[in-house]
Amino acid sequence: MTAAVLPPRGDVIATLNFYSPPEDNSKPYNNVDPNPGQPPRNYGSVSHNATIHDIRGHETEYSLDRDAFQVLLNVPESVEKEFVDEESIKTNYYPEVEKLLLDNIPGTNRVYIFDHTIRRSRPDAPRQPVNQVHIDQTAKSVAKRVQRYFPDEAEKLLQGRYRIVNVWRPLNKKPVESNPLSFASTSSLLDQDVVPIEHRYQKTGYVGETAGIKHNSTQRWHYISGMTGSERLFLECFDSESLKEGSKIGGRAPHTAFVDPRSPADAEGRESIEVRALVFGP
Repeated sequence: MTAAVLPPRGDVIATLNFYSPPEDNSKPYNNVDPNPGQPPRNYGSVSHNATIHDIRGHETEYSLDRDAFQVLLNVPESVEKEFVDEESIKTNYYPEVEKLLLDNIPGTNRVYIFDHTIRRSRPDAPRQPVNQVHIDQTAKSVAKRVQRYFPDEAEKLLQGRYRIVNVWRPLNKKPVESNPLSFASTSSLLDQDVVPIEHRYQKTGYVGETAGIKHNSTQRWHYISGMTGSERLFLECFDSESLKEGSKIGGRAPHTAFVDPRSPADAEGRESIEVRALVFGP
């Protein structure tokens, strides 16, 4: 038997999990850190096979304005080495992410990082890769976050260009071998396939909004084979330019982890960090 080649390269057909509405047709919701007896969500998922295109070697052909994702190559090594201490991550890694956003999104004049999530593919990890197609924010939830973090400036900030951009990178010491991240170009996403989902934080009472994605054959899915720690993926969740009449900017990239059928059972589990930021300007 031929040994598996790691990391897997090239286009692949894999199963992606899409939004399925609640059986009782009620408003969909997620419960973050649900209380005892509460379901984590009231909607389901439906699986479809999709061709996922490997953009390795073509990374620079994609942009935030056209695709709502962008790839950075050859990023200098981070001062943060272990990514286990929350305060150390905020002190060492956040400034690096802020600089990347300021340097690589033309016209950006202000960045506010509001949280991050670390995912590790192991049973004891608090958060594991999410195998459900989604978008982290909606227009409604982004405006609400601007008002939450900048109560005195929100009215002015919401008159200019504002976005939420996630900055994603793997934490593995070698190229990603399993559970890679897939993402679709906003240019292939139809409004009718985006479903707002109430996002309820049980501990704080804050209610945000994410989006589930219904399957559509128009969607064009991508991934970066063997992604490394020297690379960054910008994923746009929202861009206020998309609200303007006649705008060709979609500003939202659905994404999900997926099980690569070519990855052997003993492949190293994927570890990653995703930093979420409000980006203002021009």
